[in-house]
Amino acid sequence: MTFNFKKYFDEVLFVPLGGTDEIGTNLYLYHYKGKWLIVDMGLGFAGDYFPGVEIIVPDITFLQSIKKDIVGLVITHAHEDHIGAIQYLWPEVKVPIYATKFSAAIIKTKLADVGIQNDVTLKEVRANSKFEVGPFSLEYVSLTHSVPEMQGLIIRTEKGNVFHSGDWKFDHNPLIGAHSDLEKLKKLGDEGVLAMICDSTNIFTEGRAGSEGDLKDSLRNLIATFKNEMVVITTFASNIARLYSLMEAAKSVKRKVVLSGTSLWRMYNAAVECGYLSDVDAPIHPKQSGKLKRSETLVIATGCQGERFASIAKLARNEHPDIKLSRGDKVIFASKIIPGNDKKIFAMFNKFCKAGIDVLTEKDHFVHVSGHPCRDELEEMYKLVRPKYAIPMHGEPMHTHEHCHFVKEKKLGLPIQIENGSVTLITGEKTEVITKVVTGNMAIDGNFVLPSDSEILRLRRRMRDEGLAVVSVVYDKKGMVNGPEVLAPGVMDSSDDAEYFDQLKSELTQFLSTANFKTLKEVESKISGITKRFFKREIGKEPKILVQLIKINS
Repeated sequence: MTFNFKKYFDEVLFVPLGGTDEIGTNLYLYHYKGKWLIVDMGLGFAGDYFPGVEIIVPDITFLQSIKKDIVGLVITHAHEDHIGAIQYLWPEVKVPIYATKFSAAIIKTKLADVGIQNDVTLKEVRANSKFEVGPFSLEYVSLTHSVPEMQGLIIRTEKGNVFHSGDWKFDHNPLIGAHSDLEKLKKLGDEGVLAMICDSTNIFTEGRAGSEGDLKDSLRNLIATFKNEMVVITTFASNIARLYSLMEAAKSVKRKVVLSGTSLWRMYNAAVECGYLSDVDAPIHPKQSGKLKRSETLVIATGCQGERFASIAKLARNEHPDIKLSRGDKVIFASKIIPGNDKKIFAMFNKFCKAGIDVLTEKDHFVHVSGHPCRDELEEMYKLVRPKYAIPMHGEPMHTHEHCHFVKEKKLGLPIQIENGSVTLITGEKTEVITKVVTGNMAIDGNFVLPSDSEILRLRRRMRDEGLAVVSVVYDKKGMVNGPEVLAPGVMDSSDDAEYFDQLKSELTQFLSTANFKTLKEVESKISGITKRFFKREIGKEPKILVQLIKINS
């Protein structure tokens, strides 16, 4: 039975379509007065379930069902896991987008990539300011993160206030952008907060996340120890504070910065456009890097999470068109390994090490600080905002589960654990999950968006796990003329397994010699059945079977 949202016309509802079962694909919905507000629209990295795919986005089946009642999309900050799906999903909702100047600058370039920049209403909102979207009275709150203009979001309603934290930490020396507005958070707490929807990424980490300002000195000192080698550093392209630290460090040790990767240049240009990075030397494009001595080069590259076509992966495979590494060079991963990306990243480590290139990570050097709050910062945030209810987000179930334990143990509010698709009714009397809506992921496959259960992806998974068998038969009006020819890539080798091929062809020939080609569907079904049973019987596999019946006139 379809859930009747009209019964909750005047109520505040919170529905995550992504971001509470994983770290990534953030897309959150708020409901009030019969209208819906989207907060963020991000992408994530694909796993083994999506062969041939690198990027996934949230399933928006539910969004499409409420399309006419959506009043806007509000962006908290310009990280890919919060804005990266806009270019793929916005055409399905076509609502105004609200963002600060820096976030808007990044979004514009992404919209231009797919040619819809003139179709989208993109409204710039001043950081730390108030604005209205439909029945929602909203206010941005400046918070520190690893990208400029990170904004928490206050949602004021007659039913009470909700605070959506977004990604954040409390950084005493953020280098780029404003400090966290602790005074506004305290005033919000004084005003009263019904629920806080809060970041869970570092819930298992004691203490504080650390400051970008402190990291700058460590990076400079580390790079200074390398005299004659080329140094390559990979980090998140959107980490403008890290980019600033590295550009400052390079200048102090007399190295020139080479930016390698489209997304890095995009972020750099947007930062300059918005008034950031004005006091550091402009970087060099890789095509001009050949003029530099190895000892005076600092390459900053994209792809710290193992993305196949990113710059650092090309360097690991020795396929970069402009930059070549040599034995003894140094590669620094100034980033954290996002769960699920371990195998891809370790594979790069191994490629570098086999080539005699040293790999340095956060495990053995101080080269990274997180952009997310650790336990001390979380406790400080809760004591400032003082919500009645705590709803963890931005984490896998193990993170949100521990976040609930943390809140309960510290007596910081009433915790409620939810998951993607949970429809949470937020009221002063009782906040609870009242139903679930359809959720999941869709694959960005080249220029197409595919549902996870699409026939294309199902076939890829089948071929990946079991292989493919193709049976071709040429026939005319009298019967079979040529064949059967059998190909079985990923199942059998034509040389090593010739005996099996001959046996299968013999079984097929026995049937085809008397087959009635006037009933093509029956012939195709019989060929498929014989082939399927053969592979199951002889080699214990069930490959995808394709039958080609080719008619000729004789």
